[in-house]
Amino acid sequence: MSTPPSPPLPPVSALLAGAAEVDLTPPPGLPKAGYSRNARTGVGFRGRLRARVLHLRAGTASVVIVACDLLGGSAVVQRQVAARTGVPLAGLFLGATHTHGAPGQFLGTDLYNGFASNRPGFDPVWTEFLVRRISAGVERAVASRRPAAAAWGSTDVWGLTRNRSLAAHVRNADRDDRRIAPHRTYASVDPRLRVLRVDGTDGDPIAALAVFGVHGTGIPMRNSVYNADLWAYVYEEMRGCAPVVGALQGTHADVAPALRPGRAGDVEAARVGRGIGRAAAALHAALTPTTDVELGAGLREVDLTASRTYDGITLPERPALGAALIAGAYENETPVVHRIPPFRAGVPKPHAPGDPHGAKWVIGSRWLQPAVVPLRHFPRVIPVHVLRIGSALLVGAPFEITVDAGRRVAAAAGPGDVIVSSVANEYAGYCTTAEEYTRQHYEGGHTLYGPNTAAFLAAHAASLAAAVTPGAMVTEAPPERTFDLRAHRYWPPRGPGGSPRRAGTARFVDVTAEQDAYWEQGWFDAAPGDLVWHEPIARVEWRSPDGWRPLVDDSSCAVEVRHHGDDRYLVRWHDPDLRPGRTYRFVVRGLALEPFN
Repeated sequence: MSTPPSPPLPPVSALLAGAAEVDLTPPPGLPKAGYSRNARTGVGFRGRLRARVLHLRAGTASVVIVACDLLGGSAVVQRQVAARTGVPLAGLFLGATHTHGAPGQFLGTDLYNGFASNRPGFDPVWTEFLVRRISAGVERAVASRRPAAAAWGSTDVWGLTRNRSLAAHVRNADRDDRRIAPHRTYASVDPRLRVLRVDGTDGDPIAALAVFGVHGTGIPMRNSVYNADLWAYVYEEMRGCAPVVGALQGTHADVAPALRPGRAGDVEAARVGRGIGRAAAALHAALTPTTDVELGAGLREVDLTASRTYDGITLPERPALGAALIAGAYENETPVVHRIPPFRAGVPKPHAPGDPHGAKWVIGSRWLQPAVVPLRHFPRVIPVHVLRIGSALLVGAPFEITVDAGRRVAAAAGPGDVIVSSVANEYAGYCTTAEEYTRQHYEGGHTLYGPNTAAFLAAHAASLAAAVTPGAMVTEAPPERTFDLRAHRYWPPRGPGGSPRRAGTARFVDVTAEQDAYWEQGWFDAAPGDLVWHEPIARVEWRSPDGWRPLVDDSSCAVEVRHHGDDRYLVRWHDPDLRPGRTYRFVVRGLALEPFN
């Protein structure tokens, strides 16, 4: 795959902006990514998966930020979108919320197409769908651009997140929590919520973008529908801010949502997500956009096969998966295994000072693992991305970055307001500090390139940030990228025709500690491969004196659609707004089901 050309751009005299939103919801049948073998194959959706596209143009620079409800970015998708749309590769930032409720199988490495989901393989049909949909969103955003103003803001959000790897975090020798929380003696999370507000010069809103560090794990791994996890509720709370509202993951690797014990599920995801969303909406309202916004962009793809040393920092010749990875992260531990050394968190390996992987127990030993997982399956090209947007630098990397590793990257790329975003443009495991790595929790075991990973990333971010001056478009990438991936199609084929469309009987399911109450009704329809899942399917209506009126549709987290086997489906209305004397009904693909009250 050739690197798309990036010819010089003609200057423009003022900031221009455009935005678009596209639906990425696939049909049932795709493996979900994030919980590895403990995940479930998707059977439908609750809260649609989307990509939000923000395009900015100023001076001789052009930037497109794509915020996806996916596990991470993908170099395959990024490069194909750039080639199809003509957007400079340096300006195309493919970010994600890192929800654990979306399909995988679109990444640029066999390791994570195989490891991140419950079933392995690269799905070319799903990947082409993503490229086509995101490209359409980019083209719409560019076509809609108009004179604009923008502003960044920051506020602190406390009590909704917690550090899930505290014993490793406190090992950081230079930890100074007051750098991010001046009024707190101790802070194990980064509480800063950043919001970018973009309005037209006429005052009409164009887009809003939130950046915050918290794992998308509010909804447990046993859940079997596609979902944006807690981020879906962030969007719902910010709905009034702008026509297009997106979010990017911050430095979240050791940060989990502060769920009440034993209550992982939509109720807790909604509580945490709405809290973050309310804070973001309030911050957005307080911002005053300005037209004086300078832009710049730089993308460096670091080929570790050619160069593992930078600024005196060297990474191991071969990456390695650590034993602590098998035990799972603290809030989603693998039963039994998480108690057994060397898989148990906090059981580092005795090692010589020159060991490139230090305290990591290599799964299967450093001799057997290469035979099982060839070097070509690992991420070998590491994208480092820097966007200059007004008063802030946005630094993107493909790793899940811990709080303190993120602080060090930001300090190296500064001065000024530096916002570090994880899982951008590809997925390449974790990035801990050297001190956290010595503890060998899940995060350290999943840091593929050893204890120097954060320092290596910080050095590249610093030099690239220095090159990204206002108006600059810096592309440092191999002229050709080869992706040799094991393909497996999960996207369902078209069916033989299905049963005649007809409805079942509605029933009410009461609330539990993890799940809100819902009305549910079944219907029979065509095969999943014959339905268009990224377009509206179901809605709830109520009967007024003047006839049936729409109440809520499946663009909301309140409506869930499931494939229930063969030609059977279920639609659910969660936390229903039932009022005395009213009658309701579901409408699915134009078919009105039996009313209920």
